[in-house]
Amino acid sequence: MLEVWSLPFMQRALLAGLVMALLAGYYGPFVVQRGLSFLGSGLAHAAFGGVALGLLLGLEPLWVAVPFTAAVALGITWVRERTHIRGDTAVGIFFAFSMALGIVFLSLKREYTAEAFTYLFGSILAVAPADLWASLALLALTALTLPLWGRWAYATFDRELAAADRVPVVLDDYLLAFLVALVVVVAMKLVGLLLVAAFLVIPAAAARQWARTFLGMVVGAVLVGTFSVFAGLLISYGYDLPSGATVVLLQAFVFTAAALVFRRAS
Repeated sequence: MLEVWSLPFMQRALLAGLVMALLAGYYGPFVVQRGLSFLGSGLAHAAFGGVALGLLLGLEPLWVAVPFTAAVALGITWVRERTHIRGDTAVGIFFAFSMALGIVFLSLKREYTAEAFTYLFGSILAVAPADLWASLALLALTALTLPLWGRWAYATFDRELAAADRVPVVLDDYLLAFLVALVVVVAMKLVGLLLVAAFLVIPAAAARQWARTFLGMVVGAVLVGTFSVFAGLLISYGYDLPSGATVVLLQAFVFTAAALVFRRAS
């Protein structure tokens, strides 16, 4: 069975999946602990509006979706910071607006395009070198944020105290929203719009069942993501199943097992 890793497309899929496991494991705990799990789904649907605009203009959809989704993420954060509207409500507003734009853009493109369905359902086995380079570039950008991790974690658990200690919590909110938007766009090409939020949330939620510290939650989320990518690719290849969906189902299985085991243990 291990000979499948000699196939170039499986090697690219594995590398891209492992990079996404690292990214989702790094940002997912912030999303989960801040109660923003709906944000991943909202940004994925917002990214579809950018993809549709790229297809309409005849441009590379990924490069149009990146600024489009980043703008939506910053808009959601602005509404949360400057109005009395709750975060989930702001996400819902932008979610609906972006999807409506995407539908309009696709309707204006008269000829049929199958590429839109690639972004809806994803295909990690068909990952292109450009997609792989995009995910590696995002991983490098994330590495530059490591010095900020401590204050992000501080504000995640006690925002008011962090603000009192002069931590720039509002600036960090915008920065985190921007980076999560980038992760969502890149992951959407791999696992699809319909599953990208699960990839961002489920590993972190599973790790939360046993982790005693926030750092432990991050490490656990990375491990869950890594295991699900490796095993999911093998299972999907061996049984001819959709790869992205198989990976996410494995993550859900790990979450369910962790919830049952640690619930009984407590």
